[in-house]
Amino acid sequence: MTDVIPVQDPKTRYRIEPTVMQAFRSPRILTREVLAGLVVAIALIPEAIAFSIIAGVDPRVGLFSSFVMAVAISFLGGRPAMITAATGAIALVIAPVAREYGMDYFIATVLLGGLIQVVLAVLGVAKLMRFIPRSVMVGFVNALAILIFISQFPQLIGVPWLVYPLVVVGLLIMYLMPRFTKVIPAPLVAIVLLTAAAVVFTLNVPTVGDQGDLPQSLPELFIPNVPLTLETLGIIAPYAAAMAIVGLLESLMTAKLVDEITDTHSRKTREAFGQGAANILSGVFGGMGGCAMIGQTMINVKASGARTRISTFLAGVFLLILVLVLGDVVAVIPMAALVAVMIVVSVATFDWHSVRLSTLKRMPKSETAVMLITVLITVCTHNLAIGVGAGVLAAMVLFARRVAHFVTVTRRIDKEADVPTVRYSVDGELFFASSNDLTTQFEYTHDPDRVIIDMSQSHIWDASTVAALDAIVTKYEHLQKDVILEGMNDATTKLHGRLTGGLGAGH
Repeated sequence: MTDVIPVQDPKTRYRIEPTVMQAFRSPRILTREVLAGLVVAIALIPEAIAFSIIAGVDPRVGLFSSFVMAVAISFLGGRPAMITAATGAIALVIAPVAREYGMDYFIATVLLGGLIQVVLAVLGVAKLMRFIPRSVMVGFVNALAILIFISQFPQLIGVPWLVYPLVVVGLLIMYLMPRFTKVIPAPLVAIVLLTAAAVVFTLNVPTVGDQGDLPQSLPELFIPNVPLTLETLGIIAPYAAAMAIVGLLESLMTAKLVDEITDTHSRKTREAFGQGAANILSGVFGGMGGCAMIGQTMINVKASGARTRISTFLAGVFLLILVLVLGDVVAVIPMAALVAVMIVVSVATFDWHSVRLSTLKRMPKSETAVMLITVLITVCTHNLAIGVGAGVLAAMVLFARRVAHFVTVTRRIDKEADVPTVRYSVDGELFFASSNDLTTQFEYTHDPDRVIIDMSQSHIWDASTVAALDAIVTKYEHLQKDVILEGMNDATTKLHGRLTGGLGAGH
């Protein structure tokens, strides 16, 4: 007799190793986490400044937001090693508030957006992730890689020619160094060496300092001075709701991506709650809010090999130290070094297997179409949330079309019956797409006076199917023929019994 062993114990399903305590006991792991946090912090600075400009606020707002959110999510989030900070997607969504209503309404929007995320987390919105098909996930990853690469163009167009050799050298360092040692993250080495070269040879190239002023003091509490009225709610609620949905979608998709890369399971509901709480804390300290940063997360997880919350926490801490204490040093880092890091991240992120000719030949055309739709719409809109939404919608439509053809209706004359009888056997899953043509499968006028419809090999899923069956029965009754529905399973019988006759079929 063999023991029945569960595939995975629920108690250990979400235990991700190495844990924080294991990292503290291992100098090698701890060093990796610390250096990964430093690399991410350096990469966060120009992006936080750029996103602040997009949002129409002072660069300090984005930097403080990134610090607060990275530190907060390291304690509150469900996905270790994932980086949360100010992002372009959130900046684009709430930028009109700062431009049209001012900073107080802007911060109020961030606070409400975080609160909505907490409520959605409590309601279990993270469970909806199971409805995102793999083809959409692959499209999300590929679009992300393309967007990361495209976002580097402003730093490569109309710049001094010295930028290009610096980028090439940075790429070579990150390509060759892992072949010799992985103790120190290759991106950190590339940043340090290129910065040293730029300083020693006084190279005239764009630097981090050119992106905007760095803060000189710690973040302070910010209580928005807005009237607590329905009018205020009417102004900020639409932007806050959009911010909450976009932020959660990007964060949960990123968490799922990191799960696949690290072959682990993370708590998506806790992550959703953590994102909301981090946005609230960001708003309290005058930050612009944000969500998971996909590019920086890939730097942390893929390029630097981080696996624990230590790297996320230190990314926030190092960010604050760099801009407040070492601002003069950070300001001289050439943007070419960070461009090289992001290019490597984009190449490593792209799922090259998905576009191989052999893969495309094996993959169903509908799956490939969904992946391409997700990529194209994401890249065209520069909005991962819109792209993923379009991909899921396309997958649903294509799936419904495919399943609609799986229903068959066979007709057989029962010659042994006392009364001339025809028996129809319905086989397949019946819902709005597959039941639309159901009424055309019967030969009403040519059938004998007794009709039996056998439903034993089918299942009714919605009101559309009940309405179709009612229409069939009504047509036969108008021809004064008896109709018997038989073989329904319990669920089908309950649904049919509750809805039949009340949907206006046949009228």
